[in-house]
Amino acid sequence: MNYLNNITEAIGNTPLVRLNNVNEGIVGTILVKVEYMNPGHSIKDRIAIKMVEDAEKVGILKPGGTIIEGTSGNTGMGLALTAIAKGYKCIFTLADKQSPEKMDILRAMGAEVMVCPTNVAPDDPRSYYSVAEKLNKDIPNSFYPNQYNHPANALAHYESTGPEIWKDTDGKITHYVATMGTGGTISGTAKYLKEQNPDIFSLAIDSYGSVFKKYKETGIFDENEIYPYLTEGIGEDILPENVDFDMIDHIIKVTDKDGAIMTRRLAREEGLFVGWSCGSAVYGALEYARENLKKEDVMVIILPDHGTRYLGKIYNDNWMNDHGFLEERKFSTAFDIVNNRNGSSELVTINSDSKIGGAILMMSKEGIDQVPIISGDDFVGSLSDGRVLKALIEKPELRDQSVSEIMDKPFPFVSPLETIDVLSSMINGEQKALMTRDSENKPQIITQSDLLVAMTN
Repeated sequence: MNYLNNITEAIGNTPLVRLNNVNEGIVGTILVKVEYMNPGHSIKDRIAIKMVEDAEKVGILKPGGTIIEGTSGNTGMGLALTAIAKGYKCIFTLADKQSPEKMDILRAMGAEVMVCPTNVAPDDPRSYYSVAEKLNKDIPNSFYPNQYNHPANALAHYESTGPEIWKDTDGKITHYVATMGTGGTISGTAKYLKEQNPDIFSLAIDSYGSVFKKYKETGIFDENEIYPYLTEGIGEDILPENVDFDMIDHIIKVTDKDGAIMTRRLAREEGLFVGWSCGSAVYGALEYARENLKKEDVMVIILPDHGTRYLGKIYNDNWMNDHGFLEERKFSTAFDIVNNRNGSSELVTINSDSKIGGAILMMSKEGIDQVPIISGDDFVGSLSDGRVLKALIEKPELRDQSVSEIMDKPFPFVSPLETIDVLSSMINGEQKALMTRDSENKPQIITQSDLLVAMTN
């Protein structure tokens, strides 16, 4: 009889599949490693079993224990499968931008899911990193793998993903491509491959709104590079220990829209029903291949997960249409709005120690309804005329207090490439304005009035 003792024994040995259509006009052989063939439908199954078994070996995780992890969904699924096979409980923290399908799948596997806000700093106590850490401290006999910094993450790919690619290409691989988030897939796999052949070129795919590309190129961790984006499981606002920049030869950034459209093309033209970051990986890889690949080259691209995680987003026409991602429609972007704006391009701001009365006069003089609050070079808050009016009605004496007493949270930064549909969905009753950057990398504000002007032009 031929069978497996439990589902974790089905992890690994995923197939390489040749692309035949979306790569039209590109020379060389383009192969994709289809990681949704793992039992948990993603590449994260590999690191889940590795991290748990390492914890068991050193005695961190004991029978009846609880696995706690911050995840974008896929690592959670791998850990859930492992926990079922080994008899552990699971609690996962996810950012609220993750798809409902991911959360439902984790709950279906018996895990407890805690949803945390996306647009907070990593060290904010509400972030999904911080919540996972606190749960680990509070719950006895619990294990917090922390995939971002756990060495077993990269080691799992060094021991499995890399050797599989080398074997299945008969050592002919010349270019290796993967998205980067925790850094384990790109770094661990590239390390193994480069040990076999130092000339293998490793290409990492990043997202706009992530810090990786600029840090790789300049060594500077630039917080101005950080702003909300929609693509899941790619990019970061931190530098995980599993990212080994020495193993990465080049980084390409891909927009939410380009990744989304390529994801749907892979399903329609290649029969590969994959997740959003898979489209980002292929789009970025083909952009590089178009100019650099030779006929004899062999490029291998990691496709991390399955399309079932994105049925309500990428594979939903209404969602795609609402976000301006359908190919046949053209939308103005944040970049277009701020660079085509009439009048002065200087951003009006107010210092946090300015008096509320002075702020009222300044806003009236400039004819603006909302304004960013700064302290030094940092954006620390925001102020709207409605907020000021409400505060003064309740306490007239606040006129002589500093604006820091009544300011709201800072306006969030968004990618200059976000479309007007996405921008309009983000500005609502609570969110009065957004921030972005112009062609000179200067901060600029986008208001409802700006959107209305853009829509009527």
